[in-house]
Amino acid sequence: MTQKRDLRIVFMGTPDFAVATLKALLENDYNVVGVITAPDRKAGRGQKLKASAVKEFALKHNLNILQPTNLKAESFIEELKALNANLQIIVAFRMLPKVVWQMPEFGTFNLHASLLPQYRGAAPIHWAIINGEKKTGVTTFFIDEKIDTGAIILSEETDINERTTVGELHDELMAIGSELVVKTVQLIEKGDVTTVIQPKSGDLKTAYKLNRDNCKVDWTEDLDTIYNKIRGLNPFPTAWCFLDNNEDELLSIKLYSVEKEYETHNYDAGLIFSDKTELKVSCKGGYIKVKEMQLPGKRKMDTKSLLNGFEFYKNAKLL
Repeated sequence: MTQKRDLRIVFMGTPDFAVATLKALLENDYNVVGVITAPDRKAGRGQKLKASAVKEFALKHNLNILQPTNLKAESFIEELKALNANLQIIVAFRMLPKVVWQMPEFGTFNLHASLLPQYRGAAPIHWAIINGEKKTGVTTFFIDEKIDTGAIILSEETDINERTTVGELHDELMAIGSELVVKTVQLIEKGDVTTVIQPKSGDLKTAYKLNRDNCKVDWTEDLDTIYNKIRGLNPFPTAWCFLDNNEDELLSIKLYSVEKEYETHNYDAGLIFSDKTELKVSCKGGYIKVKEMQLPGKRKMDTKSLLNGFEFYKNAKLL
């Protein structure tokens, strides 16, 4: 029987998505000698410094924390070397310089929330839903010089329900991903890793970084496209559009929970139909039924509450 390797792990990650994996490593009694996470950032109305989710978790478990601003800085490289790690695990962190990812004896691997090579990039969970995919998953792979292109170690697939939001899929992949990382570490521990090289070309979809422009709803698109976009951005960072309520200025509104209703009609795109309990918007192939939305300066409200205090005037439109 092959003797298991004595692993000394450095973990790198920042948001909630990464916390589940760090927790799983500790629960499986792995030796995490250091945690690298983003510097504290100002947040909220008071602009107080806020620690990352990974830092908050690491503090509770008395882990050694480093928060470099520059991953190439000599001071950080020396601190990292001093940890004497032989494996690095990355979950939702920054792109690493070669001097960092080449450092440990058993390599540096990353957890990515897609079935690579599909959806390389910053927002794989969102784009899988936005593009109407029926399946997605998680992948572990060894890091190389490009983004999300390294040799695949393990992957695990899951279905995407037609009603699934990005928030729900995020939490599901977070749990599946933490288990996949532990399985990957077990293979490395036994020296039993086999990898698959990713194809360099083919019909590959990209998980572009989300911004205000690509989160805006285009009401001239078809029903399924609009529906998938809104649920693929619910609850974060949220789909938005303008409301033209026949007043002096357009209102920028956010859209959360929606349903779809297939129907043939001849109405213009974006026309609002509302009564005291329901709000629906015309588009190609039917209507988007809005269940939750947010007006500027207001909290998120269900449609019934919104319609109690806000009137949509005749021929109001979403643009």
